Amino acid sequence: MQVDLDVDEAPVTGLPRFQQALFQGRRLRQFAIGAGVLAATGVLLALVVGLFAPQSLWPALLVNQSAAFLVLIAGLQSAWWVAQWRERAMNPVVPVVVIDEPEAPSDWYERLLDRISRRWQHGVTQIGTPTLWLGGWALLALSGVEQVWNLTLPPAALGMSATVGAAISLLLAFGLLVLERHLAQENTAQWPEANSLAQLTRVAIISLVLGAVCLLFANESSVWPVRLAVLIGLLPGLVAAELLLRAVLSLFSPRSERLEPELLARSFVADMLRWPPQPLLALQHELHNRFGIDLRQIWAFTYMRRAFVPVLAVVAIIGWALTGIHEIPLQARGIYERFGKPVEVFGPGLHAGLPWPLGRVLSVENGVVHELATSVGETSAPLQAEPAEGPAPAIANRLWDASHVNDKSQVIASSRGDKQSFQVVNMDVRFIYRIGLSDQAALAATYNSADVPMLIRSTASRILVHDFASRTLDGLLGEDRVGLAEEIGRAVQADLQTLDSGVEILATVVEAIHPPAGAANAYHGVQAAQIGAQALIARERGAAAEATHQAQLQASIARDQATAVAREINASAQAADLKFNAEQKAYASAGQAFVLEQYLSQLSQGLANARLLILDHRLGGSSNAPTIDLRTFTPPVDPAPSRKTAQPGAAN
Repeated sequence: MQVDLDVDEAPVTGLPRFQQALFQGRRLRQFAIGAGVLAATGVLLALVVGLFAPQSLWPALLVNQSAAFLVLIAGLQSAWWVAQWRERAMNPVVPVVVIDEPEAPSDWYERLLDRISRRWQHGVTQIGTPTLWLGGWALLALSGVEQVWNLTLPPAALGMSATVGAAISLLLAFGLLVLERHLAQENTAQWPEANSLAQLTRVAIISLVLGAVCLLFANESSVWPVRLAVLIGLLPGLVAAELLLRAVLSLFSPRSERLEPELLARSFVADMLRWPPQPLLALQHELHNRFGIDLRQIWAFTYMRRAFVPVLAVVAIIGWALTGIHEIPLQARGIYERFGKPVEVFGPGLHAGLPWPLGRVLSVENGVVHELATSVGETSAPLQAEPAEGPAPAIANRLWDASHVNDKSQVIASSRGDKQSFQVVNMDVRFIYRIGLSDQAALAATYNSADVPMLIRSTASRILVHDFASRTLDGLLGEDRVGLAEEIGRAVQADLQTLDSGVEILATVVEAIHPPAGAANAYHGVQAAQIGAQALIARERGAAAEATHQAQLQASIARDQATAVAREINASAQAADLKFNAEQKAYASAGQAFVLEQYLSQLSQGLANARLLILDHRLGGSSNAPTIDLRTFTPPVDPAPSRKTAQPGAAN
């Protein structure tokens, strides 16, 4: 019950809490200084570690534990203000009124500063120093938790420092546990704030113990210690948020310097840290102390308390019975297990069975098609949708010199003739699969394999290693690629059927086969040199073939010409022989007539193109022979070029 010095006439010296005020104030100040030193040390260590290892769990753990100490400091200081008021009430100091007229500031700047100072002092007096301090500590704790909130921290091994840090955390938790037990055993009449301070102390104890657990179990493969180290900040963060809310709400409550103040740093969240939790009782006490409402006097609440257990039992039984009704979506099937034994495969729709755990339904896909790559790279950030009108995304680059997350390196045989060697090739092979549509396939996929994608990936990797061992890069980039996808898919399906996995391979897609991205330029150079060498060889072979065929052509032409000439000579000889035989026979038959006829014929042939002037030798008598003038004269020029006249010679 609060004491009002203006109303209560009984002296406060007889009250135990006023008698212990001086001693309690000293203890609270010592506890607050110790908690402040620990909080400051934790923040400094977090800053130092954050400079060298920002992705470690140390900054988050140290700052969250420091936030728990800040919450405890806020409660200790708030209780110290109450103890100070009681100490002043025990030993009141009579103020000495000194009338001193202050000198009026002469300068306008000094008057402005004096007015601002008075307004500030009046505002602080109206708000109250305890409220400002409580809000400041709460804001500092909330900002610290917000700065280190990161649920994507990677796990890492901390070594010996984790053991040392866990030991120190447990030692501090043990010391705070002793303090908490001491505060919890305090008499309410002697120290009313001790119970609330014990609750705030539990916040720091829980933070220290959870931090020690995180440090002891932190390693390179466990993620939960890192996540727990970050989530530790939820508890001091919630308490700090509640304290900040109480500080804000206290601004609307009337204040009086003669009325005994209440502890502002009471926390409903911290009051829940007890076993067994009693939230309704805490709420009832809070309503009774704050608003004077006693829920025990309301008949409706009394009836609700009596009927709560039976109603809760009926609701629990009905809810438990409803767990036997199962809804199967259209894209799924359900394997119904009765007492752990599969009995039936449910199709889409509503089905009824025994409630859990007597009967349960395991969900299985129904015709859902998946695409699986043989190799999956690390995912650093989620892919963002590219605009339709913008440039193509980087993942669409299918050139050899670009690395892809789904590429898998594979060793294949070398194409170097008689030399045994190997080459490395990157490939992106994808499988389109689904769970078989039969009930047997659904049972096999559920009970025969724990991870269907991993089973397909491991089986495909084994098949690819075996299949690619006998292939060369030139073959894979050429004629072998046509039937490669079909052969791989058939081999993987055969192995999956042997394992009775219930998986059906619908298609196999060879997305890309190329040399490694780092060796792409070198391989391009090798290919260019090989192509150039092959082109040079083909060019020389073509030149040799051209020369050979040209020589064969010339020889054939010469041979044909010789054959033709010989044939012509032979034919001429045969014709001459036939002509000679014919003339010989004709001469034998005709005699001198044949000779004369031949003579005239030869003469006609010889004179066929000659210009003759035939003269009769009988002209002029026997003693007067004709005269032939063999002189030549230039013929006249004919004006018409198309008409020509012959100029015969003159004869006398």
